[in-house]
Amino acid sequence: MTSLELPTVAPPTTASLTSRVRLLCVLFFFSGFPALIYQLTWQRSLFRIFGVNTESVTIVVTAFMLGLGLGSLAGGWISKRRNVRALLLLGIIELLTAAFGLVSLAIFEQVGHLVADLPLAALAAINLLLVLIPTLLMGATLPILVSYLARTSGQIGSAVGTLYFVNTLGAGAACLACATVIFPLFGMHAAVWIAAGINLAVGIGAISVHYARPDVTETSPANHARSPARPLLAMPFVTVVAMLGGFISLSYEIFLFRTISFATGSSSLAFALTLGAFLIGIAVGARNAAQACDELVPRAAMRKAATDLIWANIFGAAFLPLMAQLAWIGPGVIGIGIVVIYLIARQWGALLPYLSQLGISADSRAGMQTAILYFANILGCASGAVLTGFVLSNWLGLKAMAVFLLAGGTSCAVLLIAALPAPATERMRRGAIAAAILIIGAIANPVIASRVLENLQSKGVSDHGFAQIVENRSGIITVDTDGTVYGNGMYDGRFNTDLKTDLNGIIRPYALSLFHPAPRDVLMIGLSSGSWAQVIASNPAVASLTIVEINRGYLELIKAQPDVQSILRNPKVRIIEDDGRRWLGHHPEMRFDAIVSNTTWHFRANITNLLSLEFLELVKQHLNPGGVFFYNTTDSRRAQRTACTAFSHGARFTNHMVVSQTPIAWDFSRWRTVLENYRIDGKAEFDLNDAADRSWIESIMTRYGRGSARIEECPELLAATTDRTLITDDNMGTEWRYYLNLEPRS
Repeated sequence: MTSLELPTVAPPTTASLTSRVRLLCVLFFFSGFPALIYQLTWQRSLFRIFGVNTESVTIVVTAFMLGLGLGSLAGGWISKRRNVRALLLLGIIELLTAAFGLVSLAIFEQVGHLVADLPLAALAAINLLLVLIPTLLMGATLPILVSYLARTSGQIGSAVGTLYFVNTLGAGAACLACATVIFPLFGMHAAVWIAAGINLAVGIGAISVHYARPDVTETSPANHARSPARPLLAMPFVTVVAMLGGFISLSYEIFLFRTISFATGSSSLAFALTLGAFLIGIAVGARNAAQACDELVPRAAMRKAATDLIWANIFGAAFLPLMAQLAWIGPGVIGIGIVVIYLIARQWGALLPYLSQLGISADSRAGMQTAILYFANILGCASGAVLTGFVLSNWLGLKAMAVFLLAGGTSCAVLLIAALPAPATERMRRGAIAAAILIIGAIANPVIASRVLENLQSKGVSDHGFAQIVENRSGIITVDTDGTVYGNGMYDGRFNTDLKTDLNGIIRPYALSLFHPAPRDVLMIGLSSGSWAQVIASNPAVASLTIVEINRGYLELIKAQPDVQSILRNPKVRIIEDDGRRWLGHHPEMRFDAIVSNTTWHFRANITNLLSLEFLELVKQHLNPGGVFFYNTTDSRRAQRTACTAFSHGARFTNHMVVSQTPIAWDFSRWRTVLENYRIDGKAEFDLNDAADRSWIESIMTRYGRGSARIEECPELLAATTDRTLITDDNMGTEWRYYLNLEPRS
């Protein structure tokens, strides 16, 4: 007899089993809480190491899911053993997860530095290995506990639904807690400690409950009140439907997040709200399915499952039209979107418990078969992350994606309807309803939601379309009719290189020679409209300009813009598609006289990766002696203080910081000379024979002189910002304080 087995004892009483099940549900709820904290924190850490481009995001998410799936198979194998101590195993798993959690971030950092230069396939394998141990542990719990509950109740659907409900509800609650409290107030390392503390409490609680009542047999074969009924559907059939359901469900999550992210200007809170609503919806759907499996005979439960999928398609078809037509209510449309996301997820969340009830018998094989079904569902989710997040989103815009998912949801509903043990007329009627919803949705989305992007961006009903739209896997880029560029719904520049009609702060790249006497080799992180790149590449002192841009969609826009399109064929310019921070980390040998980063707003998702103290230390390693780092802080005093702390010398220039390890060679005479001789595409920017142009140059020297408000030296800046905390990778800057519109103070 092994340590995981118990001798056979008398069957427990109904009251003791009910009490044990309630305790189990409470413990499993809190088990879901740290699991989600780990997922968010680990993904964030791995994104920072491997980049936040689509390839890295897809690899990290897929690796996490595959680990959970493999864990479920391991849990299913364990559940086949007789008299497995479910609560004791849960306790051990929680304690082991806590132990890994405490050292996880340090492990990720160390491994990340060692493998950063490996090919994509190798990085995918390493990502899986990094999260394999904890996800194996997390994934193993569901089949083990389902096996226990199924043997006590005789209802597999109820067991899966109940456990799925409490665990996913815990994850949804954790998502909201991370977004509103844990991340904005405590940071990543504290989040991991909080998660590990909850793991520890759950583990001790589970082990205590197990030993508090040693007379209760947790998995006695006689623990259910009635003999298990023969499943209504074959296991291969429900496995295929579970996989298809997982694919569509995860694809919906990507599609819904993409829409909400655009509507909010790509805020971190948008991700948390979308994920939280989705998880809570799945949890409630699982609970509803558990109750239906308890109350309905299998045929009625199958009808209910098909009906739920039809409603899922109705809500999915209505999402974009509602967002487009109600954008005029402003931020309130986000609330409406979150409600619809919840409704979509609630309907899809019921599918797995229903399939468990219809395809698995509550016998000794329940745990293993649940594991197989759960693995198929997760495999479908992983496929959704790869195919939808990486492939389809590169070819399908939001409206086309909505129709594609509606077609997938309809096929899933039709599969269940076709297998329904009912008269042919009933199956035909239900199938016709599902097909009608598909047809209506396929027409409504392109027509009613024709200007969904314009309306969401303008927070109203737009009377004109965008001049250009690029939708690819890296995001959504739009160009208004006046040449203003928006990246994922937020201002990202303007097509303009004319200093005399400065509508986009173009004075800033023109000022490069003010800070450096000979910026021969320049690195630019971010391309956007290409206006900055055009100005810097045209600087007579610049011999080479390396541009790292994460979204190649900007190149498509630039091709169509006469003012900037020449940079694509300029021999000085080399454009690399990559994450800026990752590229720097992968090329320690590269050195530059100037690194320029016209970064986006300081509160947007993942922008901390380009503002943190750790990133500034990385930049230092890539500067030649006397080199400068010139980057946008979007008026964040916290980012400005971080810059002055990281570098020995520097100043604020408009809303940018220019910093260096050596004294900055401010020279207004040199700058004047450069401006007087500036030529873009062979055309002089200033005509020195024109008094108006000469006066314009003179006004620039006056307005941007060292005594003006546009320049603030670091000693003054540091004295004025003593109450501001530095931005670090751990505290994530103001990303999670966007909803409060706050900059943390010390």
